[in-house]
Amino acid sequence: MSQSLVTNRKSFVLQIIPVMLCFFVMGFVDLVGTASNYVQKDLGLTDTQANLFPSLVFFWFLIFSVPTGMLMNRIGRKNTVLISLAVTAISLFIPAFGDSYTVMLVSFSLLGIGNAIMQTSLNPLVTNLISGDKLASTLTFGQFVKAIASFLAPILAAWGATTAFPTFGLGWRALFVIYAVISFLSISLLAATPIEEERPDKASGIGECIRLLRRPFILLCFLGIICHVGIDVGTNTTAPKIIMERLSLPLVEAGFATSIYFIFRTVGSFLGAFVLRVISPKVFFAISVVMMLAGIIILFVCQALVPIYVGIALIGFGNSNIFPIVFSQALLYAPTERNEASGLMIMGLFGGTVFPLAMGYAADAVGQAGAISVMALGVVYLLYYTLKIKTK
Repeated sequence: MSQSLVTNRKSFVLQIIPVMLCFFVMGFVDLVGTASNYVQKDLGLTDTQANLFPSLVFFWFLIFSVPTGMLMNRIGRKNTVLISLAVTAISLFIPAFGDSYTVMLVSFSLLGIGNAIMQTSLNPLVTNLISGDKLASTLTFGQFVKAIASFLAPILAAWGATTAFPTFGLGWRALFVIYAVISFLSISLLAATPIEEERPDKASGIGECIRLLRRPFILLCFLGIICHVGIDVGTNTTAPKIIMERLSLPLVEAGFATSIYFIFRTVGSFLGAFVLRVISPKVFFAISVVMMLAGIIILFVCQALVPIYVGIALIGFGNSNIFPIVFSQALLYAPTERNEASGLMIMGLFGGTVFPLAMGYAADAVGQAGAISVMALGVVYLLYYTLKIKTK
């Protein structure tokens, strides 16, 4: 092996590790479901009030996705990711100074803004390191790394709430400080990593993105992204509440349901990269949605802990590959307008705002069965979308 090849591989490893750490930080947004449950318990909030937190986080995707594309064209992808990491770190340090309703609203708002910027800029940054047939697998691995941070969040929160180890009065909020430290580490590593970027593409505006919704299939994809994210955030937030309502378990124990969801979502995203090589996206999508439907039915009818865990696991595994399939369908449908289609699909992540609010109102009205009903509507839509998926 030549010395230059060894040097190039070493250089690549030194570049990709900070980028993968950024994917880990991207997963911090999923702590919102766990944290909102603890805030609800501490402050005695209703489901509607508590579900405002995840709704706030994902609201900012509607506002910041397209402007972030314009910002990348001005200052570069790496610098844009660094800004997102800084905003994320600040948002995570804020709860160290208190957990009042206002403090947590500010924290979650900044977390949403930072994540919206990161979701839009980090994937394009990877294209400066990887190209060709290795890009998809690298992005899939990035999602796998992201999911690790997601399922660790409820475990760390429970540890902070119950450990004898000194947490300086933070309790479950120690989770925020731990993740804030990792965010600052990620900033340091990425800032010190040289990444050569090509000249940016011409930025798209809001008008170009919105006009794509006039095309029926793009509209179907946009609504599919909304449903996927709504089910994702909805399950993350509601799973512990279902267990507390039906089995009267404390939040520290019920919170493990969120980890179950993310563990199976992580496994699903890892396996999806291989399964999609041998079966068509339409068939795999149909199997995934049927699994989610089965999980929803189980959550409706079962009262025991193990079946509820099975239902949550089925939703997590089924929902793990919905986003990349819908996203790729949109890009394939509009090959000459991929920037606009990409921005529009990222805007669809604000489904994490719509669903939790609706689920909160429904849960306050009729219990957690109402929240499950809202998620069921999203699954039914995805069943319909399955029929519309384009095949080669």
